[in-house]
Amino acid sequence: MADNDAGYVIAWPGTDTFQAHKPSIHPSDRSGDHMNYDLRRTGARVIAAARGPHHRMLIDAEWAGASSGKVFDVLNPATGGIIATVPQGAGAEVDAAVYAARAAFAGWRRTTPEQRSRALTAVADAIETEAQDIATVAAQETGNALRTQCVPEVAQAAAFARYFAGTAAELKGTTTPISSDVLNYTLREPLGVVAAVIPWNTPVALAALKISMALCTGNTIVLKAAEDAPLATLHLAEIFRRHTPAGVVNVLTGFGPECGAMLVNHPDVDKLSFTGSTAVGKEIMKDASQRLLPVSLELGGKNPAIVFPDSDSADVARGVLAGMRFGRQGQSCTAGSRLFVHEDVFESFVEKLVEVTRELHVGDPLDDSTDMGSLINGKQYERVRQFVIEAVTSGAKLRLGSTPEAADGSKGYFMSPVVLTDVDPTWRVAREEIFGPVLVVIPWRDWDAVVDMANDSHYGLAAYVWCRDGSLALRTAHAIDSGWVQINRGLGQLPGMTYGGFKESGLGAECSSEAAIAAYTRGKTVTVGL
Repeated sequence: MADNDAGYVIAWPGTDTFQAHKPSIHPSDRSGDHMNYDLRRTGARVIAAARGPHHRMLIDAEWAGASSGKVFDVLNPATGGIIATVPQGAGAEVDAAVYAARAAFAGWRRTTPEQRSRALTAVADAIETEAQDIATVAAQETGNALRTQCVPEVAQAAAFARYFAGTAAELKGTTTPISSDVLNYTLREPLGVVAAVIPWNTPVALAALKISMALCTGNTIVLKAAEDAPLATLHLAEIFRRHTPAGVVNVLTGFGPECGAMLVNHPDVDKLSFTGSTAVGKEIMKDASQRLLPVSLELGGKNPAIVFPDSDSADVARGVLAGMRFGRQGQSCTAGSRLFVHEDVFESFVEKLVEVTRELHVGDPLDDSTDMGSLINGKQYERVRQFVIEAVTSGAKLRLGSTPEAADGSKGYFMSPVVLTDVDPTWRVAREEIFGPVLVVIPWRDWDAVVDMANDSHYGLAAYVWCRDGSLALRTAHAIDSGWVQINRGLGQLPGMTYGGFKESGLGAECSSEAAIAAYTRGKTVTVGL
């Protein structure tokens, strides 16, 4: 969308004025007068022509600014430079988006599974076609490396859309034989308007996941993009806009208190889906309890990885490195940041781990040679830095990396991998989610003891077991209190696997047909006298 595309200033009933940008005719329009059609349907009126920045919110198939006229900058964390400005949405925009989603729900819920499947398949095709552009924008706004993180993330987004295209046909009921004079059967119905909030670390995949799960089950959605990384999400919004009717998908930009909180507390929202910190997730669940709303929460993690004596190899070290999510600077809720290595191979394995991790190239996210990019912002950089300082001051040994210096934002928020040993399992660095490239390595001797250490956490999201003895590996996986345990694998989620956390790592699940149907539909029983 070019900067000089024509736009409109629209007045919405009961709200202040804001700009709405319409770069193209929506493909669902057959009226020949798209703007008048949309204005009649929503009750808005055009009051002036306008031009404005091309990064806007998506509300009812229109590109909109904030009624207040406020915008905020999106920064490149690798350079400190401004990439773009986006609207600072608040209550008026939340209202408009939710009302648009509500109006669109009546029609979308009546679409056939085939229609929803075709729409999501078209979205998947478009994501693949525009993958390089989306990945480049994601690398610029998140600081994640293009080759190792952003390109695979966009591929995952397309895979999610394509997988959930198939889920549309899986909303099946059951027939229960009660008696000969009664027909008793069940239906699965969509919930209505979904409010979704995503974080900045994997915005493309999470946006595609939440939108696809909502749409395949017949719901409409209002999604708040991450304020630090909204641009690639807005690119996805444009793709969904092209392939779904107006109002089915709406994407807002803004800050948590004035946009996100307004969205999750909106009285016309029927379902909440949140990925982010445990602290915010608890507040969302508290608010939802006042209206008994169904909630899906994917929250934090301090995930254990266990290496058995039979797995002292460079390949396993690379797997641990992948599970630690060093390719995302450790900024992942599934990072295996608590590594337990058996005493018999402790020194040998740590040497291998340090050797393979040292090979990672930290640098410009857009450079194909880069393995690790920049942390998201100065606040996060300083938080991670203080964890390392505290651990080293307490007696931890730096086996790789050094105590990070204070950051100069104009040079980016780059931090090399840090591997710490001589760490007490009770220290903060071994118990709290750091969300940075800091791995602690702790020795273990007895199986019962390492399982106890792995489970000694208020989190329970992911875990990793590295063991060649299949029986022992499975016994260990079954004993760990985490929603997702990988054996001899350190990679990410796959479409079709049910993914969700235990304890303070979340509520509900995602990524599979079963999870989508459970979280985004309700069951109804119909009993007919014969």
